[in-house]
Amino acid sequence: MVAADDAVIYVISDLHIGGDEQLEEAESLEELLGFLKRLATTDENAELIINGDAFGLWEITSVEGPEKFDYLLRRYPELFEQLRATGENIQITLVPGNHDHELAAYDEYIERFAKYNVTLVQDESITRSVGTRSVHFEHGHQQDPNNRIEDWGNPYATPLGYFYNTHVTSQAGQLSERGRYNWLKDVQAVTPTERMPVWLLSKYFYREMNPLLRYALVPFLLLFNISAVLAVVTGLQLADIWSFPVMWTVAFLDQFGRVGTALWFVLAVNVAVAGLLVLVGIPLYFIRRDVRITIQRFGIFETALTVDTETPYEEAAREVFADRPETAIFCYGHTHRPSVREIDEGLLVNTGTWLKRLHRRDGIIGILPPVFYPSYQLSAVRIAAESNGVAVEYETIEKPNPIRDELTLTERLVTLGREPNPELPDRAVVEDET
Repeated sequence: MVAADDAVIYVISDLHIGGDEQLEEAESLEELLGFLKRLATTDENAELIINGDAFGLWEITSVEGPEKFDYLLRRYPELFEQLRATGENIQITLVPGNHDHELAAYDEYIERFAKYNVTLVQDESITRSVGTRSVHFEHGHQQDPNNRIEDWGNPYATPLGYFYNTHVTSQAGQLSERGRYNWLKDVQAVTPTERMPVWLLSKYFYREMNPLLRYALVPFLLLFNISAVLAVVTGLQLADIWSFPVMWTVAFLDQFGRVGTALWFVLAVNVAVAGLLVLVGIPLYFIRRDVRITIQRFGIFETALTVDTETPYEEAAREVFADRPETAIFCYGHTHRPSVREIDEGLLVNTGTWLKRLHRRDGIIGILPPVFYPSYQLSAVRIAAESNGVAVEYETIEKPNPIRDELTLTERLVTLGREPNPELPDRAVVEDET
């Protein structure tokens, strides 16, 4: 462990390196190697902590147990050689997460990682001193009921998340190349899991659907909102209550001749369908509302996959701060959301992920499926002592966002002006008590 007086700790997590077939591609491997090369020449009294999910062992289904180390070594030899080189200059500590919980289950991993200058700690959490304070590190999955390992270190521990990743995620890696575009491998970037059906619908519509069928549906979907309004006013006209909107629309479109006639025909079809959907939707709305109220009354509204990404970690941090007042920072990963929040007298820090992130954006008009914008927020959290306390800052590792390569022109047009602009948290300091 590095000395407390001038300690500098770099923290990364959720690299998710490894998996079946298409999941083998570590998209940020080049950037990771560059980061490790920089640490190999630093003159700081530094330690690198890889805080869980360095490897996607759950997604490797072709081999079992410690044989997965051989798989990783064969697939990513340059990574292990760079770990060896960097580990000659600074201490590297590896903490298991849920995806690589097997690292805590076999002692053989300790010896094998040690050959590459990586210290594998098989505990659920670790503590490091920085200045006069300390920092608590854990991956974070123990606060997630779907991924909590009840019997830590048991190689046969299988929480709900294990089955999801060994069956759904790994299967996606095996099938991804069969699509029109190789997009299914990004399943790991879909968080929370509840978004999976919507993401699949989005990718099917914009990527897999027959182009002729998609472009035939686009006018209807774009005009649905307008058509729904026209369906209502058409009903008012038929009831001799208000005929002006329909008459004005007909007169306006007549000015454009055949083009106006064609547009009126499209609108008429849309109005008929939209009117039918509105009529059906009214009773369905009340039925759905009553079902939700009934489920809430029985206290089972939360689904098995629903995860609160904030509250459990805030509560865990408060417990640590209360039990160990010298603790300034509770540092975790798991949720893939880089953030810094003040909790009581300390900081709750999430290190984010080196995977791609997907940001949902709804269309500007109509009822087209939402678009999921891809981005990279690669970063390393730097924790160091200062004269007045402990500072936390995110160091950005540059990697271009693949928007133009992975989003169609249609996706970009229907979300024009709604592009995400994710930013990493600002620098924060936990001041010492005076």
